[in-house]
Amino acid sequence: MTLPPALLEKIDEAITHYPVSRRSAVLPLLHLIQHHFGYIEPEAVHFVAEKLELQPIQVLEVVTFYPGFRQTAPGKYHIRVCRTLSCAMAGSYELMESLCQATGIDRSHTDHHHPIAVSPDGKFSIEFAECLASCGSGPVCMVNDDFHEAITPDKTPGLLAKYQG
Repeated sequence: MTLPPALLEKIDEAITHYPVSRRSAVLPLLHLIQHHFGYIEPEAVHFVAEKLELQPIQVLEVVTFYPGFRQTAPGKYHIRVCRTLSCAMAGSYELMESLCQATGIDRSHTDHHHPIAVSPDGKFSIEFAECLASCGSGPVCMVNDDFHEAITPDKTPGLLAKYQG
C-alpha cells in the first residue's frame, strides 16, 4: 500500500488533534484512508497501528465494529440502499432487487461482516444502509456521495444511466 504525500500530510495533521491519546485518532485516520482508497485493506490496518503506536488488533476491532468501514474494494460506483422501516415500507427491498438485477450483482454471499456485493464488471457495488436520514422520501439510496430520493424499482434504469461513464 503506497500512500501519496498529500494523504500522509492529512494523516499527520489529523494526529495533531489528539495529543493526549493517539488512539483517539484511529477513526479519523481510517476515514481518510477509506476516502482515498475506497476501503480499508489489511496493510492499512497495520499502517495505522504503527503510526499510532498501537497493536494492529486495536485498529482492526474499530474497522470491524463500524459498518461504515469497508474491508473489500467496492465498485467504481458504490450504491447504498436504506433499509430502515420507512424505506422498507416504501419499497427499498424491491429497489435492492431491481438494482442487483440491472447490474448483474449477486448478493447471495453477503453477510454482516461482508455486506458488499460487486458486479461482475466491477463497475457497481451495493449494500444495505441502516439509515440515510430521509424517512419521508423513501426509498432512498446513495451512489457514491450522490443522494437519491423516492427511487422506486421502475426508476432503476434512469438512476443507473447517470453512472455509465
